[in-house]
Amino acid sequence: MRIMIADDHPLYAEGLKNLLEDDFDIVSVVSTGQEAVEEARRSKPDVILMDVNMPGLDGIAATRQIVAEQPNIKILMLTSFAETDTLFRAIRAGAVGYLLKNLEDTEIISGLWELQKGKNPFSPGLENQILEQFRLQGSPRLLQQELSLLNERQIEVLDLVAQGLEYAEVGKRLYISERTVKYHMARIKEILGLSNHAQIVAWAWDHGLGKTVSKCN
Repeated sequence: MRIMIADDHPLYAEGLKNLLEDDFDIVSVVSTGQEAVEEARRSKPDVILMDVNMPGLDGIAATRQIVAEQPNIKILMLTSFAETDTLFRAIRAGAVGYLLKNLEDTEIISGLWELQKGKNPFSPGLENQILEQFRLQGSPRLLQQELSLLNERQIEVLDLVAQGLEYAEVGKRLYISERTVKYHMARIKEILGLSNHAQIVAWAWDHGLGKTVSKCN
């Protein structure tokens, strides 16, 4: 198994490399999300051990980009924090597992062997958090909470865009400039942590937007 390590803590990354190199082929070690994206294109590892928090492009954003470009690469998140929101965002970005850095050395190695066998390795207790989050998906209360992240104007813009209207037409409907529509869409993407137009539209559909005919003339 060819492995790349992406972690901005040199001592931890070096220790992880020393731990794994007897059993696995460590192809490279990088310290930023952007380097991870670029190195993944070059070396095409089987697995990336990805730190969540890194300067610039973080591990979750890097994961999303790498998975979009090279879906065969398996990305296993490594983090010091068992935060449900971070865990769920990582899984939605395409990570296949999530291990805490405080695990015993043998547990990290076991997680990699599980991954090679087609299993998804998670630190103890995290599977329940994932199941709970998926159970909540689609509940009216959660959808309303997520919609509340956006203001009224952003929802209006997103609703029309999700109906398939071009930005210029959205501007005409709402009596704002096309430039302002683009600004709102950029803010929506930032607020929701999405990476492209297709993901924004899919999010809108999931939350009941874009399915009604606008009453604007």
